[in-house]
Amino acid sequence: MTRIFNDPADFADEALAGFCDAHSDLVRQVEGGAVRRNRPATPKVAVITGGGSGHYPAFAGIIGPGFADGAVVGNIFTSPSAQQAYSVAKAANSGAGVVFTYGNYAGDVMNFGMASERLNAEGIATQNVLVTDDIASASLEEIEKRRGIAGDFVVFKVMGAAAEAGLDLDSVVRLGRKANELTRTIGTAFSGCTFPGAEQPLFRLPEGQMGLGLGIHGEPGLFDTELPSAVELGRELVRRVLAETPSAPTSGRLAVILNGLGSTKHEELFVLWRTVAPLLREAGYTLVMPEVGELVTSLDMAGASLTLTWLDDELEQYWTAPALTPAYRRGAVGFEVATAGADEAELDATAAADYSSTEASRDYARQCLKALDTTAALLRVSEAMLGDMDAIAGDGDHGRGMVRGSAAALHAAAAASDRGAGAGSLLAAAGDAWADKAGGTSGVLWGAGLRAFGERLGDTETPTPAVLAESVRAFADRIANLGKAEIGDKTMMDALLPFASSLEDRVAAGTQAEQAWAAAAADATGAAASTAGLRPLKGRARPLAEKSIGTPDPGATSLAMVFAAVGPHFTAIPVPAAATN
Repeated sequence: MTRIFNDPADFADEALAGFCDAHSDLVRQVEGGAVRRNRPATPKVAVITGGGSGHYPAFAGIIGPGFADGAVVGNIFTSPSAQQAYSVAKAANSGAGVVFTYGNYAGDVMNFGMASERLNAEGIATQNVLVTDDIASASLEEIEKRRGIAGDFVVFKVMGAAAEAGLDLDSVVRLGRKANELTRTIGTAFSGCTFPGAEQPLFRLPEGQMGLGLGIHGEPGLFDTELPSAVELGRELVRRVLAETPSAPTSGRLAVILNGLGSTKHEELFVLWRTVAPLLREAGYTLVMPEVGELVTSLDMAGASLTLTWLDDELEQYWTAPALTPAYRRGAVGFEVATAGADEAELDATAAADYSSTEASRDYARQCLKALDTTAALLRVSEAMLGDMDAIAGDGDHGRGMVRGSAAALHAAAAASDRGAGAGSLLAAAGDAWADKAGGTSGVLWGAGLRAFGERLGDTETPTPAVLAESVRAFADRIANLGKAEIGDKTMMDALLPFASSLEDRVAAGTQAEQAWAAAAADATGAAASTAGLRPLKGRARPLAEKSIGTPDPGATSLAMVFAAVGPHFTAIPVPAAATN
């Protein structure tokens, strides 16, 4: 249980600040995360890791010579925003390009992808390397859908050492992808982790049971089984990973990580290693600089994972290379660095927008601000319910992410309103803030959707009911294009698409805006409830699809709740006489 905290909402930020102060000889805090204290003496590829908090020493703990140049740090188990990734990359870039590397989670893919587009547009060559080592999360036939867990560490280490050796961006990316292709992990959990301030863990296991195939975001195992002896567990882990031995020719040498998830004692891991190591050697492998300890954790989860990387000569060179970081040190590091200079200053805050809006749009912007205030208040009181719903087959962070996002959106919208923003600019500012502070998949989707809503509304007039319906459709289309989900995938789209279609149909039929919105919200609420019978085909709940059956999708539920609540504000608009029944 996480016992040391102040305001639980500030836990990740305070942990990062404390970490950067404690290790100020090696790292410094920047907007969105941390980077090396000293810049390289000559330009080198900047390897940027990242993801949610709660996994220490991943990701900030491995910043330093021979490893990462920076880490983007999101909230607990939540993807950092595109703005955070962009800011860290700008601070770490030394002129030879940037590579983002992270686990294959939808929110991370979206946010790091958007940051990459922005950096490339500015002339900073940027690429992405995804880690997909978890053999339990998808079959070999769908290996691209696998999530990244403790195999992150090997991929990051190879890339960091390659960049330190002076390889160019394409070579670093090639090595990272090769390491990922040759890495496999299986994990098991003995008990769930507990968020700061939470009274219960994200999941519980029956006495004498363990969950095999866990995730590192607090997800339970894919199935529960009797807790075996250490020997039996070691045999099972080795059997499952060796069953996926890559077909590519390698040297018969393995990088091995026996990883603790947060509450498993090193002594327990050593007992397990006593079985794992001989089995691997009996299978004909030489173990190269194995690691036994906590490298990729999940807050206070009790559990362990086994990672194997089949090495060739090239990968072994970088796996065994020296490194000097706060949490991981190997060999003698003698890398040349430059002293910190004025060019390492934090990025300046962007200037306030120069709005050009009509009085009518500014009046409607005040209605939009009320809608955002209602949203933030509703989500605050619904946080625990949404979190519990998400914890059934996900990581339990949906409620907290929605609270953070809506609060940030309200704050940004209020500031925009004070500066005279019209409705479109106000909602666009709210969307950007939601995506930046909420993180995760739902954060980037809600943020992008709100921006699209605002772009369609514009800043010149009060919308007609038809324009309002078109703005909702723009919201839905932007989210659909980003998330690639459809009705039936058990996502927020199961409520959003019925809402958009229902609103369009009723407005086209001449129904007054308020009545049309209320009826569409009722349709969305019913559609959200119906997701209880679906198996998730997208997102973090997909690997635990069977456990999700019987529980409505939290994203669809929260969207239906919000849209039902904000109707009176968005529909407080004049209705043309021809549209009155």
